[in-house]
Amino acid sequence: MLIGEVARRSGVSARMLRHYEALGLVRPSARTGSGYREYSGEDIRRILHIEILRSLGLPLREIGRALDDPGFTPATLVRDLIRHTRERIAAETELLTRLQRIDAAEPADWADVLQVVAFLQALGSARAGVRQRAALSSGEDAAAPVEALADAVLRETDPHVAGALRWALARAGDSGVAPLAEGLGSPEAAVRERAVRSLAEIPGDEATARLREALADPDAAVRGPAALALGVRGVADAAPVLVEMVAEGRNDTEAADALGALAGDTATADRIAAGIVDRLADTATRPPARVWLTQALADIPGPAAGRALEELARDGDRAVAVTAAYLLQLRGAR
Repeated sequence: MLIGEVARRSGVSARMLRHYEALGLVRPSARTGSGYREYSGEDIRRILHIEILRSLGLPLREIGRALDDPGFTPATLVRDLIRHTRERIAAETELLTRLQRIDAAEPADWADVLQVVAFLQALGSARAGVRQRAALSSGEDAAAPVEALADAVLRETDPHVAGALRWALARAGDSGVAPLAEGLGSPEAAVRERAVRSLAEIPGDEATARLREALADPDAAVRGPAALALGVRGVADAAPVLVEMVAEGRNDTEAADALGALAGDTATADRIAAGIVDRLADTATRPPARVWLTQALADIPGPAAGRALEELARDGDRAVAVTAAYLLQLRGAR
């Protein structure tokens, strides 16, 4: 079969067939009397094998070895191909993400494009100072890609840089909520905590709704900041987590303050007091925690908190009883 017919049947161009021959990958078995290449059925099978291996991303120099070495084992090479393919996909994905962020910034000219690229490079710098300056300068000359800021704050471990990034995202308002909300679904608790701390600095109903979702997080380091932020916003759903924080001694002073701020009406105050009483009655609650919970009743108005303190003033734990009696005196003096 002549080269033109082989090209038509195999889909491999005559030029590529000549290239394969020059590399020694496949050689026509014979020549016609006129000197034309003539390929046998075995030659065509080899060409098809070459194309199959090329489709897997195998370099041409490796294809010859794979086909000619009887002792060649493909397992290691296939694993290398998998690794290189993953690296290539990661690089292409990173490039696509960068292009999408440049597009989101709606650059008016190439100067804007270069400015956004420089900003993205600064956010990805290994130097904390460079990342912090990029966050603080965002929005001065051009709109910073909010998705890039969100990604940066979700992976940032330096507290100073993280603070600057949260400030930049707060300036972006509601547009920063969606990319941060994606962080709430991360399998890593540290990432979810960073998302919550960033959402806590963004005002508005959208951020509040995402913080409510975080109250159900299995990790206390995520639930706690969400509850504190919601307490400041007057969301009574945060009360159970705040009581938990007091009992466990995690930011217990801030949690008690938030409970006091939530107890703005009698019904809410009584529900909070009931939650504290339930935790005090729990046999698993440690003695120090019972004192902290008693102290948390100090800023809870209403009859339920008053009755709880009267009962606690007769508690068998002297520290609890003394604390409750003192708080009753203060309530009477008001």
